[in-house]
Amino acid sequence: MKDRKVDRRDFLHRSARTAAALAAAGAAGTFAFTRRASRPPVRSFRAIRAPLRPVEVDRPAPLLAVVKRREAGVGPVDGGALVRRAIECLGGIERFVSRGDRVVVKPNVGWNRLPEQAANTNPELVGAVVALCMDAGAREVVVTDNTCNAPRMCFNRSGIRDAALVSGGKVVIPDSGDFVTVDVNGRAIERWAILRAVLDADRLINIPVAKQHGLAGYTGAMKNLYGIAGGNRGKLHHRLDDSIVDLTEWTRPTLNIVDGVRVLLDNGPSGGSLDDVVRRDTVIASTDPVAADALGCTLIGRSPDEIPYIPLGAERGLGELEIGEDRRVEELV
Repeated sequence: MKDRKVDRRDFLHRSARTAAALAAAGAAGTFAFTRRASRPPVRSFRAIRAPLRPVEVDRPAPLLAVVKRREAGVGPVDGGALVRRAIECLGGIERFVSRGDRVVVKPNVGWNRLPEQAANTNPELVGAVVALCMDAGAREVVVTDNTCNAPRMCFNRSGIRDAALVSGGKVVIPDSGDFVTVDVNGRAIERWAILRAVLDADRLINIPVAKQHGLAGYTGAMKNLYGIAGGNRGKLHHRLDDSIVDLTEWTRPTLNIVDGVRVLLDNGPSGGSLDDVVRRDTVIASTDPVAADALGCTLIGRSPDEIPYIPLGAERGLGELEIGEDRRVEELV
């Protein structure tokens, strides 16, 4: 696997352009985030599973697809093309989204970083997935995340705000009124505040970026679901691995897409230095979050047995550590 560092000149040019654009947006007071004018009061939702519709399987289809460029890191990369091909390999977006569906797209937008810094999901992937959902007839596609840094800066600087809006999606920055107390009934999480958008959705498409994480070791599909939780998430770190699996078991996303276009090898989850970033030019898509992470962690040079929550997820029946060749597709493009 060839390591290719991110080009610093492109990074500096983008930094300057982004700073100017954000300053202009701030001066004009224009942030095109979609918010509800009024919200119902917070209620207790008693369910041990998110009310997402399961994926209909009317014909045999692969469980996992890997699409990567033959020469990773050489020249420009079209992340949107990679993710579109990965979804096509799994049977097409129509397998996961039906006409009239409310879809939540959950990228990692946790940090006030540029795409080149690989702390957030590549915006090209987000835009492509939103566009596919709209083409499939989705009634609404909401892009949301409970960020760690200042939310407007995270959504703007990551490029995810623009990518979502241009593709026809709605960007929702959650506040306290956007969370509902849910009975998770997990090993570490009994009750917790969960994004209302997930409870209102028919489908949830989970799009993490593969990166090193100082506490978890690796963050991908399963860990990305921390972003649907509200409240003091620091408390969940006391039993981190069980908490990650609890949220995954409760949520059961419709589709997991691991962004391996740029990966953060060290100083995660927030990163910052381009020295820690390598281009893998890879996208992994699967209905199985355990399998997606078991393969995704190898993009940062780790193995599943080094990341405790990955085998724990398999033990609890959330997926498989390895998908056989008869149920997976790998393509070089």
